[in-house]
Amino acid sequence: MRRRDFLVQGTAVAAGLTAGSALLPGLAAASSPALEMDDPQVKELAMRAVDAARRAGATYADVRISRNRSQSISTRERQITGFNDGETFGFGVRVLANGTWGFAASRDLNAAEVERVARQAVSQAKANSAAMRRPLELAPVEKHADATWSSPLQIDPFGVPIEEKVALLLAANEAALRVQGARFVNSSMFFLKQEKTFASTEGSFITQTLHRSLPQMTVTAVSADSSDFQSRRSSDIAPMGLGYEHVRGARMVENAPRWAEDAVKKLTAKAVEPGRYDLVLLPTHLWLTIHESIAHPTELDRIMGFEANYAGTSFIHPIQDFLGKFRYGPEFMNVQGERNSPGGLSSIGFDDEGVRPDEYLIIKNGVLNDLQTTREQAPMLADWYRQQGKPVRSHGNSYAESWGDVQFQRMPNINLLPDTRRDTSVEELVSGVQDGILIDGDGSFSIDQQRYNAQFGGQTYMEIKNGKITGPLKDVAYQMRTPEFWNSMDAIGGRSTYFQGGAFNDGKGQPSQSNAVSHGSPAARFRKVNVINTGRRS
Repeated sequence: MRRRDFLVQGTAVAAGLTAGSALLPGLAAASSPALEMDDPQVKELAMRAVDAARRAGATYADVRISRNRSQSISTRERQITGFNDGETFGFGVRVLANGTWGFAASRDLNAAEVERVARQAVSQAKANSAAMRRPLELAPVEKHADATWSSPLQIDPFGVPIEEKVALLLAANEAALRVQGARFVNSSMFFLKQEKTFASTEGSFITQTLHRSLPQMTVTAVSADSSDFQSRRSSDIAPMGLGYEHVRGARMVENAPRWAEDAVKKLTAKAVEPGRYDLVLLPTHLWLTIHESIAHPTELDRIMGFEANYAGTSFIHPIQDFLGKFRYGPEFMNVQGERNSPGGLSSIGFDDEGVRPDEYLIIKNGVLNDLQTTREQAPMLADWYRQQGKPVRSHGNSYAESWGDVQFQRMPNINLLPDTRRDTSVEELVSGVQDGILIDGDGSFSIDQQRYNAQFGGQTYMEIKNGKITGPLKDVAYQMRTPEFWNSMDAIGGRSTYFQGGAFNDGKGQPSQSNAVSHGSPAARFRKVNVINTGRRS
């Protein structure tokens, strides 16, 4: 179906025509490959690839067979602006031969092809060894034979009719447009299903199914004289590793007027005066600051200089001067890496090296305590782990976007843990502020090449005077240096303030790959942070 024809039919949906199977003809899902993921031949072909790599000279090999299905729907006001339903299926073989990596992939899953691709990966590894400085060492891994895992799922998004999804988005748009001053509305849904099979020469055979869902909306209000416009995005709805139940639970139709009203209020809000303010940051905002100033700089490949794409390396260097010594923040600050929180975007049963991930404290009592690792990276920290009396093992932080991409280090869910002493509320955090700003939602940001200097905006801003919220502000952004900022945190909220935000498309690598990751956080208070005015001036 041509896009123009689809838009015409989408307009008919908006006009209230009766939804039915004949409404959107030709929108069947992308054709499936002949071989289903639960077919016994999948395991046979995976083991054939592993054996072929071993016979060709690989000392280690793994194979990933995966099918990714994605669907996106976007609307603006009373019309559909985009629809995509796609699927990709294939396999990739990674090998270690002569001390170096080789990788090859193909979309054709059959006996002859898996053996050919395995041999090609080994040939590539042997060729790469000409530039080897020292042989790669892999941390040990537990064998997982016939292991399975799946994201929690109540409603399969791909089983929900497109007409129902479109109707929900258009109804939410209509609810937002009924707010006086709301001029433009964009809304969308995105869904992903990953079916993955992993096998290795170390005896593991693992099957997993991952689900991810993202409903979102942006409302833009325009002043009567068209001299100003302000937007509000639905940042209190995070992407999640859940099914369509997450979309229904987001209650977009019910929440749309509130987002629209927030946008309208920003038109008449007082512009912030630049200066130093105490900040109360809600977790809908703080997750992104965590992502940029804690999660990315504690990726070991950035620290070692192996990775610099998408905003550079890390200020944490050399490692021996930081690990176990560097005070990231106050003593009550604990930041955890994990891949098991229900609905977390990075939550899995096993990573793409067959490692069952563990929980670990990246920051413990305010001090840098650990780093994100894969099997290749963990031996780089062997001395540190031995000093701590810990085994040298991967934290399970390996991931590849699809079958045609080689797996490499990607961050887990990284969370600022809430106050364990008492359930401190947002109101209590605000009550301790004489002159400050409360920020809700994530906005634009900028960060330097070592994740040290940064600037962050938000969605809505409230002025705090003498312990009370006095009214809205606009044009707010704060500037920070990572260690000074986190050490200015003097209080965090309790469990009742905790929220898990996240990013669906976190880019890294060259060639680029995209990862999805969640960051949980309570509300938190920071003292004397530099705030600037971002307003437009004629």
